Formats: sequence, structure tokens, C-alpha cells
Amino acid sequence: MDTRDRIVRSAAKLFLTRSYHAVGIADLCTAANVRKGSFYHFFPAKADVAKAVVDLHAAAFDEQFTAAEEHGLYAVATAVTTVQTRFEEKFGRIVGCPFGNLAAELATTDDDLRQYVADVFQSWEDRLVKACLAAELRPGVDPYDLARMILAQIQGLILLAKVQSRPATEITAGIRTLIEGATR
Repeated sequence: MDTRDRIVRSAAKLFLTRSYHAVGIADLCTAANVRKGSFYHFFPAKADVAKAVVDLHAAAFDEQFTAAEEHGLYAVATAVTTVQTRFEEKFGRIVGCPFGNLAAELATTDDDLRQYVADVFQSWEDRLVKACLAAELRPGVDPYDLARMILAQIQGLILLAKVQSRPATEITAGIRTLIEGATR
């Protein structure tokens, strides 16, 4: 693993387990076993490493979503469960959604990073819209509204699992229930 990758992966772990604001550059350097000069060689600021962390997590989720896409609209439930189960196994609990955690923490403090995370959410909402348009929806169900509701349901269920120490499987059940109520 190269130096940049060590920094990004260490930051990903620290941001999930502690929070973005609770982690300083010194913490990132210690966790990645690099000097500050090496950190700044790759990342001019902490926000830049946060964007790299968002990209890392987004690529992993996109990979899961693509692999599950053959299951239609239910692909998102499968993908979310896979990712959250991995976090649960790695950390011994649900640590939340990397994007939801950052969005909630940074929404009022760093507009550029907030927008970066919002763009990731938008790309997933767009994918969900496509899946909703391909699904056989009940009369009166708007595919655009359903896509947004699924994304909101995912975030809410992950947050509840995190604060109530609930298993990842309950996230899947909640997403499936929403989809089943909207489809024929």
C-alpha cells in the first residue's frame, strides 16, 4: 500500500470511528505512519483527504450496487447491507454511513465538502430513479419521489442502527418494506 493510500484508509477509519472534526492532521499522520510533510505532499488540507475518503467509500458502494443491480430496485438494499455488514464486522458495531456522517457534521461548516458529499448522494439518487423507472410501481407512485424516499430511508435506518446498536440486517428489512409498499 502506497503512502497516499495509507493516509486515505487511515482517515476513512478515523472519520468513521471518531468524526471529521475530532481528527487532526497529527492524528491522521500517526495512524498512517507518515510525517506531516508526506501528508501535505498529497493533500493540501484535511478537506482534501476527506474528499479522497468520500471517493474511496463511493467507489466501494458503487461496486456493491453494480454487482447487485441485476436484482432491480432491491439492489440498493443488497448493496447497503453488504457495506454496513462489513463495517459491523470490522468495528464490532454499525458506525454509520460515511457520507451521512460527513454530511451531518459538515453541512453548516464546510460548504465545499458538503457539496462534494451532496454530489455523491445525487449520483445515487439518479441511479435509484433509473431503477424506479424500470420497476413496476403501484399507480400514483412517482419514481423520483420514491428514489428520494429510498435514499432518505437508507440514511435514517443506518442512523437508527448506529445509535440503537441494531444489526445491519434490520436496515435491509426496512428498505425492502418501503420498496414492497411501492411496487406491484
